[in-house]
Amino acid sequence: MSTVIINNLQDAIEIGEETEEIIKKVLMKALEIHGESGVEVSVVLVDNEYIRELNRIYRGKDEPTDVLSFAMREGEDEIEDEIGEELGENELLGDIVISCEKAKSQAEEYGHSFQREIGYLAVHGILHLLGYDHETEEEKQEMRSREEEVLSSIGLVREDNLK
Repeated sequence: MSTVIINNLQDAIEIGEETEEIIKKVLMKALEIHGESGVEVSVVLVDNEYIRELNRIYRGKDEPTDVLSFAMREGEDEIEDEIGEELGENELLGDIVISCEKAKSQAEEYGHSFQREIGYLAVHGILHLLGYDHETEEEKQEMRSREEEVLSSIGLVREDNLK
C-alpha cells in the first residue's frame, strides 16, 4: 500500500480535512492507474514566497509557480531500495510542493473550485514524479490526457476548457 504524507507549511489559505482528502484520493488514484504500489509521496503545501524561493534555487526562475515536483527516480527506470524492502518501508517516489495561494488565484481565474485546482496540481505533480513531462506538444497532450483521466475517475471533472 502506498502512503501520502501532507505537510501544511503555510497559513495564507485555510486547508481543511476535505482538501487533504482530495489530495490523497487524487494521488492514490494516479498511483493505482499507473500500477504503482508500495511508494511514499510527500506533499508540502506552501505560500507564494516559499515556492518562489524553491523555484529560484532549483529552476532559476525568481517568481512563484503553482507546483514543483522533486523526483527520487529521476534518470532511472527503477530504484530497488534493498534496505527499505527489508524493513518493509515504502520507496520514496518524491516530493510535490504546491502553492496554496497560486491554487486559489488560479481556481478563481479558471472559474472552478479550490479543491478542483488543488486536485489538478496534485495530479500534475505526481505525473512528473512518474516520469511524465510537457516539453513537447505531444508530451503535453499525453500529460493532459492522464491528468483528466485521474481527475474524472474521482469526480473532479473539468468545469472549463481553459486548463
